Amino acid sequence: MPLITPLRQDIENPVLVKKYSASLRMWHWANSLVICGSLLTVLLNSTLLDVPANTAYIKSQLEESGTVVTEKQAFSAAHGLEDRVWDIHIYFGYALAALLLFRLVTELYTRKDQKFLKKLKAAYQDYFVFKKNRYLARHELFVKVLYALFYGLLSIMAVTGLAMAFKQELGIGKEFNHSIKEFHGFCMYLILAFIVLHVAGVFLAERKDSRGIVSDMINGGRQTE
Repeated sequence: MPLITPLRQDIENPVLVKKYSASLRMWHWANSLVICGSLLTVLLNSTLLDVPANTAYIKSQLEESGTVVTEKQAFSAAHGLEDRVWDIHIYFGYALAALLLFRLVTELYTRKDQKFLKKLKAAYQDYFVFKKNRYLARHELFVKVLYALFYGLLSIMAVTGLAMAFKQELGIGKEFNHSIKEFHGFCMYLILAFIVLHVAGVFLAERKDSRGIVSDMINGGRQTE
């Protein structure tokens, strides 16, 4: 568990606190809201708006009020409710793709010392090449690799989500679309696992030697007296 705790120290100068650009901080919190909203729509459709359960519920409720409906009619009503939530899910997907593009663009124009790839390279070199600050470098390298995997998962989620949203325009068949949906769902569970690790790591960091890491992601990483 200690390896998942993000470090507050700058890898190049451990006596200093890491700095976070305004664009990165904005992306971090906006991305968190979008992912939470997207996951909430999935949770709603798999619980309260579950189609088989709601089909039976709608049919029984209408029959109790004296209205006779067929199984197909009740299914259409339940499916319609689910589709409305999926429409919201799609909008969250658009927002996720837009934020990912924003992150890629800002990575190109942000200060060199705050670039993700530069920090990843520094951690790799410090640990494997220069062999200095070995503990910090190993810790930072592991965390940065996790973040790189997370960015990769976000890219996959965005691409597969857009592919399903524009399946007709792209000429994607039913079977291939089903495969994309399955892979999209699998990646969602991997993102959930990352979120759990991330939250747990931040919680542990706040209780140990990286206290203040959450406020750093809000104010940019101010030095403490």
